[in-house]
Amino acid sequence: MSADAKYQQFRTWRELEPDPTDGRYADVSILQCVTCDRLWLQYMVEYEAFSKSGRWARGEIQSASAAKIKSNEATDFLAVLPTYFYGGSYFSGQSGARCGSMQWGP
Repeated sequence: MSADAKYQQFRTWRELEPDPTDGRYADVSILQCVTCDRLWLQYMVEYEAFSKSGRWARGEIQSASAAKIKSNEATDFLAVLPTYFYGGSYFSGQSGARCGSMQWGP
């Protein structure tokens, strides 16, 4: 449970369609931790036309919600969590934990 967990720490539990909201076409997936079996909603976006635009967020999600969530609901779901992890080139490679809305546009 940290922002710097490597991708090898997770396996894909469910792959969602890209989120087309505002032309983002963000990658959305439900990941499962290989150590503790917790499920995580991950949202990732990058704008090819803008350098340092890549950003991601990952927040814990219960299996009932994970089974039915749609990709266009992911950012709203993350925004109401008490905390979620974030990172990416948009943050100069830094990662951390936060709550509330995140800027997803370029």
